[in-house]
Amino acid sequence: MNVANFVKIIATVSWLLFVGSIAIVATRASRGKNIKGALITMLVVLLLSLVLSTLSFGLVFIRPEERGVVISAVAPLGYREQALQPGLRWIIPFFESVIIYPVSNQTYTMSIAPTEGQIQGDDSIAARTSDGQEIYVDASVIYAINPNSVVQVHITWQDRYTDDLVRPLARGVIRDVISQFGVEEVVSTRRADMIDQITERMRLRMEENGLTLVDFILRNITFSAEYAASVEQKQIAEQQAQQAAFVVEQRRQEADQARRVAEGLADAVVIEAEGQAQAIVIQAEADAQARLIQAEAEAQALEMIADALENNPDLLVYQYITHLAPGIQVMLVPTDNPFILPLPSVTQPY
Repeated sequence: MNVANFVKIIATVSWLLFVGSIAIVATRASRGKNIKGALITMLVVLLLSLVLSTLSFGLVFIRPEERGVVISAVAPLGYREQALQPGLRWIIPFFESVIIYPVSNQTYTMSIAPTEGQIQGDDSIAARTSDGQEIYVDASVIYAINPNSVVQVHITWQDRYTDDLVRPLARGVIRDVISQFGVEEVVSTRRADMIDQITERMRLRMEENGLTLVDFILRNITFSAEYAASVEQKQIAEQQAQQAAFVVEQRRQEADQARRVAEGLADAVVIEAEGQAQAIVIQAEADAQARLIQAEAEAQALEMIADALENNPDLLVYQYITHLAPGIQVMLVPTDNPFILPLPSVTQPY
């Protein structure tokens, strides 16, 4: 509780005491008793009530988030040029009065939802883009009265600055800026640029009228039913196109994978064939080498046999005899064939 309110309460209590003292004086007078003391008490209470009432009308407490505009009957302009600053202040009782204005942040919301904005029902902003599409904008304006311009705001707008300045100014600026952008730009590509332009224009216009724009919030954009349907169809078509592209890419990857598998199998077959051919070549070379070695060995053997026959003519007969079956006594040969080998003479023992 501030001091000004406390003084007002005391003044109210003193007036109640004064009324009570009047009742006491009247009661004592009706009974024929001495009322001198009661009259003195009544007068003291009356004087105290007047003093307290005068103080209560002269003391004003301004909160930190407020400023006071003094309406004065003694000032040349009818008001003080400087607003009252926070704290306990004094004005001339009965000749001056104070109108309190908040300088803290205030929010004005315009929404399509019936219960969200300051005005019940649909209070969204209907705007038309440069390509003729109608959209509905939900927005909030956060603003404050400039503490140094409180007197100006009072003179120009009084307490109507919200309904008569902030609301129409915001709606007009939003419509003007949106009309410079296409619907696609409003939705996505240049939305940030659009918000910056709205914010800058509103800041300048509010500063001209003693207000400060704290922030502009674009809450939502709603399209007409026809455009919303066309956007939905476009999105469906884009999604289908993306799905088709995904399927094509998937098939391409599968084809690439199959191609790589086929190439791998072909490489394996080639490597296997090369390996088999190399093995055949190696085997052929080995067989040829073996035959060569065998031929050389046979040739050397024949040379050795020839040398042996040359030095030992009977060696062949000996080999012939050794290869006959053991115990052979008679051998039949054709009569018209000469003997390949000379037969040994058979001597009959006697």
